[in-house]
Amino acid sequence: MQSDTTGAALATFAANRAQGSVAFNVRLVEGVTRRHHLHESGSLRVRFPSPEADGLSAVFVNTAGGVAGGDRFDIDITAGEGSRLTLTTAAAEKIYRAESVPAQLNISLKAEAGSHLGWLPQETILFDRARVSRRIDIDLAESASLLLCEIVVFGRAAMGERMLRGEFVDRWRIRRGGRLVFAETVRLDGDIGAKLSSPAIAKGGVAIGTAMIMPGDEALVERIRTLSETFGGEVGISAWNGFAMARFCAQDAARLRADMMAVLGRASGSALPRLWLN
Repeated sequence: MQSDTTGAALATFAANRAQGSVAFNVRLVEGVTRRHHLHESGSLRVRFPSPEADGLSAVFVNTAGGVAGGDRFDIDITAGEGSRLTLTTAAAEKIYRAESVPAQLNISLKAEAGSHLGWLPQETILFDRARVSRRIDIDLAESASLLLCEIVVFGRAAMGERMLRGEFVDRWRIRRGGRLVFAETVRLDGDIGAKLSSPAIAKGGVAIGTAMIMPGDEALVERIRTLSETFGGEVGISAWNGFAMARFCAQDAARLRADMMAVLGRASGSALPRLWLN
């Protein structure tokens, strides 16, 4: 009887999990980037707020109001040859407490020859005891360009909340011209609060971030480093394998966000999504 009760509880849990997916591609039509095929399902939606001169912006909206244990969200986007596409989110994504099964976030991005892809979501906020596994796969043509940022915040310090325990697994794989140029898996679990306090990990920081610019070289790194006197947190910048990367760590999310905006502004001639400026 206990086994039947447990099985029923698990079935009920699974049936009440949020699922959502968005898949679309864009093409260059008479010099203007236009949306082509689009598929949405579940609680994940995408909106295209306004026409632009030559590029296109897309905004993801999670109508579930956040991400909880057992939820799954899938994003699959392709920027066609010569197109320009910028992707962002309507707000920071909140990852809530999970008792057992982690949430899954799967992001697949592709940029074809001569295209430009900007992946610029707002912050991901992890609540105490959140459990999430995220996978980011990016496939770039040799002549494509990429501007990417990700910010992860461990708790809401402004609300007196910190992430003390939980699980965060973040797997990135980036290929250019079919060749793997970047691979990384970050795993934080158990007593995350204590680990973030370690000088070798975050030295008490509660917000971390990564910016990637491709193509990128030492000249770009030097241009970004001229901003170093203005940074409110710790920022490390380097270039290899044909791209530049900046790593961020700060005592609060607002400080890191300001540093990230400064770096992205220096790295790209394009304006940030307007939602970043609200």
